[in-house]
Amino acid sequence: MISVIQRVSEARVAVEGQTVGQIGQGLLVLACAERGDTEAVADRLLQKILKLRIFSDEAGKMNRSVQDLDGQGRPGGLLIVSQFTLAADCTGGNRPSFTQAAAPDDGRRLYDRLVEQARRLHPEVATGIFAADMKVQLVNDGPITIPLRMV
Repeated sequence: MISVIQRVSEARVAVEGQTVGQIGQGLLVLACAERGDTEAVADRLLQKILKLRIFSDEAGKMNRSVQDLDGQGRPGGLLIVSQFTLAADCTGGNRPSFTQAAAPDDGRRLYDRLVEQARRLHPEVATGIFAADMKVQLVNDGPITIPLRMV
């Protein structure tokens, strides 16, 4: 799975003008399943996201995860949005190819797994709607943007 993680002060996703998910401080996770990905890959990606130390401690060092923003166990939010275009291959010309993206049924299954496990392990999880035309707004904090790929 491929993901792009953005540390945000706030983020929201809307479908047809209606907000379907939003968070305050936390992580916006854009996620894409690729061909051959499994539930185990989704689980490893989630573990990395939850433990990624990209929030500042008192000394200003990136030493805290989304699970412990303030050093006292206060978690931040996760906004998980499906984005198959992360699998774009632009090597063959000017029109991206998405052949490495998982088939829609597999992509939905793995996205649902990622969200289900996130909700099981983290108290604040919001989402977009799989395969919808979504509008994402965010205030990138830092800016901190991290690409992750799990195989």
